[in-house]
Amino acid sequence: MWTRLAAMALGLVAAALLGACGTKDDTSGMATAKLYEEAREEASSGNWERASKLFEKLEARAAGTPMAQQAALELAYAQHRAGEKAAALATIERFIKLNPSSPGLDYAYYLQGLINFNENLGLLGSLARQDMSERDQQASRDSYQSFRQLVTQFPASKYAADATLRMNYIVNSLAQYEVHVARYYYTRGAYVAAANRAKNTLQEFSQAPATEEALYIMTLSYDKLGLPQLRDDAQRVLLQNFPESRYVKEGFAARATSKPWWQVW
Repeated sequence: MWTRLAAMALGLVAAALLGACGTKDDTSGMATAKLYEEAREEASSGNWERASKLFEKLEARAAGTPMAQQAALELAYAQHRAGEKAAALATIERFIKLNPSSPGLDYAYYLQGLINFNENLGLLGSLARQDMSERDQQASRDSYQSFRQLVTQFPASKYAADATLRMNYIVNSLAQYEVHVARYYYTRGAYVAAANRAKNTLQEFSQAPATEEALYIMTLSYDKLGLPQLRDDAQRVLLQNFPESRYVKEGFAARATSKPWWQVW
């Protein structure tokens, strides 16, 4: 009886050992330079999941070296391209925390901004007439903060110019979002809320194109509230800044025929 049980136990151990051998890491004996080369090849081929796994192994194997820092940055990018936003952000945040003096810190902030920047909308989604202002605004604010950190801390970085353009885009997007909300309140008769939300657009995003509609909404809302002085003030500012405003002539119908706020041609 005991002999039989012992034989069964030995069989299970042997099976486990064979299974372990079958799943052995095929990169275990690979030099770090070769592992990096293979990871880059996978990334170049668009095999982002495989590239992520290889960069992750490389980062661990080369811990404490510049190679590990490079692997972490490329890991975050690969995770981003694989659609793993949370993992990519976690990798970048870890990199920034552990490598505050890294020569790649400017790129880390830039990549962090890109991950939160919804690049499939706006200019790249013009045919569908979609824009970031209709999407989650927290991601836009997070993206702005990353780009701002980059531009402030590394003004001479090669990524600074593009980050600045994206910051302007995000500001306009956030302003348009405020106007979306203000318009929503106005059409539902919540005139105080509409006026306050439109006023917030002017205070936070005074240079954004959306201020034209914000002033128009303020004019209408104050009129509905029976506040003629505030109405007249809002209309005066509207006409001073937008003397040819189509909102004054066409109302909200002007939105249907105007070009998107992000279009510059």
